[in-house]
Amino acid sequence: MTSAVCMDDAEDAARLIAFGMRPRLRPAKDRVYRELVARYRTEGTFRALVECTARGLGLKVLGAAEDIGVALAALSNSVYETRIEDYVRSARQRGEVERLLHGIIHLAVAALAYPRPDDLANDGYTGRVSAEAVDRVVRDSCDRLREKASATLAGGDTPSETPELEKVWSAYARRPEASLTKDGRLAMNSTKGMIGRALNFLTDQGFLEVAGAGEDGWYRATPRYQLQVRQLALTSAFDELLALGVVPMSSHGTLRTSAPSRAGEAPPEAERPMEPALDEGLFRV
Repeated sequence: MTSAVCMDDAEDAARLIAFGMRPRLRPAKDRVYRELVARYRTEGTFRALVECTARGLGLKVLGAAEDIGVALAALSNSVYETRIEDYVRSARQRGEVERLLHGIIHLAVAALAYPRPDDLANDGYTGRVSAEAVDRVVRDSCDRLREKASATLAGGDTPSETPELEKVWSAYARRPEASLTKDGRLAMNSTKGMIGRALNFLTDQGFLEVAGAGEDGWYRATPRYQLQVRQLALTSAFDELLALGVVPMSSHGTLRTSAPSRAGEAPPEAERPMEPALDEGLFRV
């Protein structure tokens, strides 16, 4: 292999990563993108070069497929990372509780989109979510946690080892579902306002697609989102929400053990533990 060919390959690898940074662009719309995705999927040397280049930029390649292109996630402390603190601050909200509330909402969206291990493992499955469904799931979770805490105290058992987590669930339960600003808009500190922001954010990142009109319309999960949630499913916070049994169609078990790779995708691996805010995957865009 000549140095010129090596430089061409390096340029192609960088170009493929650049395509991946445009989450709404699909290979079907761009011939060069389509050809580079094919190279990534079929040429081991080129795939290694792309992944190595991505790591150097602070990115991780989650996978690549003809329908979605290349899916990327920002690594910890990457310049491309959207931190939960910045996400909350951009909504003109501050504080630890606000940060955790937004994290729980994103966690609930993921669990609602893929409530069963088989759903997350099936490349052909399309999850659906709505603001109303997400709010109902989280509030049902709050009720279950309240019942669990009451039963623990009544039985004389040791209090929960995660009081900070119970505190944030309680904060969500006390938050109004919807309230209006002076100019008649939905207030961002209401749960519906926070959920709407989460759904819009995920849509902008190519993780969801609008499937129904209206404030409480449905959204379809994309294959790109499925790759991200497979990373999220490695965390204990996701397991805890599913274990409450409030997500529709949920089944017993854990999503950690049954998520096979898409073609050309490395097996998912946990990078670091996650609290009930999305420090892993979904906020790294």
